[in-house]
Amino acid sequence: MTEEPLVGNVTSGVVRVGDTVRRPAGPWTEAVDAVLAHLRSVGFRAAPRPLGRDERGRQVLEFVPGEVGGPYSPADLRELGRALAELHQALADFVPPPDAVWPRLIPPDREELVCHNDVAPWNIVRAERGWVLIDWDGTAPASTVWDLAYTAQTTADLRTDRPVAESAACLRAFTDGYDLDERQRAELPAALGRRARAMHDFLRANTGTQPWSRIWREDGPYWLATAGYLDGHQDAWRAALG
Repeated sequence: MTEEPLVGNVTSGVVRVGDTVRRPAGPWTEAVDAVLAHLRSVGFRAAPRPLGRDERGRQVLEFVPGEVGGPYSPADLRELGRALAELHQALADFVPPPDAVWPRLIPPDREELVCHNDVAPWNIVRAERGWVLIDWDGTAPASTVWDLAYTAQTTADLRTDRPVAESAACLRAFTDGYDLDERQRAELPAALGRRARAMHDFLRANTGTQPWSRIWREDGPYWLATAGYLDGHQDAWRAALG
């Protein structure tokens, strides 16, 4: 069947073949497939089905048609917050294979459970069956707050050129959907800036390899400025979270 390269900021070598996506396999692919198989077994529908390997050893996944990217309405943000909460709940009892290898790109604040680590607009499909999360190659142990901070910042679009009150309202919509517990509510305001700065530091440290060198050129200043914005308005985020 015809191979169709996927457009956008996707991993090199990722193609569509009919109703499937083919991805180059790495040392972590077996562990990622185990995560996806577990999610399917517990009824989590917001992830593609793992379909094994093809004749070239590539990972084969279900292709999920739909629209990728924001912007998101307050109702969308509540739904996305709920989807992330359901993902964390579904993975709470996941037991990784004993020989699991993870692509530990950005060190988390702590390790509580296996997380997607890149639930952001470019990896969220508005599909016929609802929201679907794609590109699981960053899956690795982290914490719910670390995962929350990244997804809240990217989906609620917390950025320097946006009024703080508007950002705070979007953050509230997302976290209302997630239904934070007391610890998450207390930790998230400070974690937002730390997570954005960790992204900046990771890109700066990997300017010699792709795709990170390209992303550093395009987005390095954005992540640093965003970290400062998030750190500078923690009181607003606390107020928004109640």
